Amino acid sequence: MTTTTTTTPGWTGGQNAFGDFAPGLVHYTDRVLFDEVWEREGLTKRDRSLITIAALTAMGKTDQLRFHLAYAQQNGVAVDELKEAILQLAFYAGWPNGMGAMSVLKDIADA
Repeated sequence: MTTTTTTTPGWTGGQNAFGDFAPGLVHYTDRVLFDEVWEREGLTKRDRSLITIAALTAMGKTDQLRFHLAYAQQNGVAVDELKEAILQLAFYAGWPNGMGAMSVLKDIADA
């Protein structure tokens, strides 16, 4: 079964990353995750960013954190708030995961 991506306006991060290589992943990333889930009422994008950062930090997913820490700033989370969130997470999600997340944030903040 072939899944095609639509050309409707909205999120294009998946398309930019994978193009036609992984159309299913592009569809679910762009249309479902970012165009639907991130746009739902009930939580602000700022809150969704903090929750996502907590989950990614806890799992040690620094590749995804690179995007989401920068995206959190676009969603109104200050760098100092991100530092505090990561410090808090280090005690609950593991020190190595906190150190990894803080290293990513430092790279982004220094750029």
